[in-house]
Amino acid sequence: MSLPKTSLWDIVKKQFRFKLKSYRGMFTSLMMLQIIGILFSLGGEGGGGGGSDSFSYEMKYYSGSFILAFLMIWAFLSAIIVTTQAYRFDDYAFVANRMSSNLANILFLGWASIIGGVTFLLASQSLKLSVLILQEQDYIVSQRLSMLQMAEGLVGIILYLFLFTALGYLVGMLVQRNKIFIILLPALLFGSLFISVFFANESTLLIDVGRIFVKETSFLLFLLKVLFASTVAFGSAIFLSDNLEVRK
Repeated sequence: MSLPKTSLWDIVKKQFRFKLKSYRGMFTSLMMLQIIGILFSLGGEGGGGGGSDSFSYEMKYYSGSFILAFLMIWAFLSAIIVTTQAYRFDDYAFVANRMSSNLANILFLGWASIIGGVTFLLASQSLKLSVLILQEQDYIVSQRLSMLQMAEGLVGIILYLFLFTALGYLVGMLVQRNKIFIILLPALLFGSLFISVFFANESTLLIDVGRIFVKETSFLLFLLKVLFASTVAFGSAIFLSDNLEVRK
């Protein structure tokens, strides 16, 4: 008599489906943050105006920057939440190991990034409709994009979200490994921001790393950079998770 063999991929798929059903609250928070982002965006992001004796005009610029900022925060925090002890213990409902759990988490965060990217486009269109209806604008001029540009924009948003989930996952594992990082990481973050604000001529590591992605003009290079950085972050998190305590 032989026992049935279960492959790693079969376990990962079961865990991934379980997480999709169990972590629905993350997508609820995604919707709420997008609504908040739309409300923040209704005020516009600058503009101008002018006129003469016979007429006057006012211009306002609208974009999805606030929505995207909230999405990045959501991606980062969601990845941290996935690494918490309560969420890790959910995996013990399966005959699994650290590797299958981490792979399922990465798949889930990748899927969440795709959902976030697609809903961002929908939220951006909702912003245009909201401005047209609520702000009573006479004219709305929208930048026309080709299908290729729209596809690259969608993939770019998804990649940004996936990168933030990778960073959040690494931060979460660091905190689970040693609670001192709860104090150390915010101190490093706010310290870097303090230097950049009060010493405008001084460059910081955080800003320099951000420029590697933001200033990239080649989509292919941007794709490779994000995938490389995400792989390093997730790989480091997996290495750290191997040394976490097991459930008793």
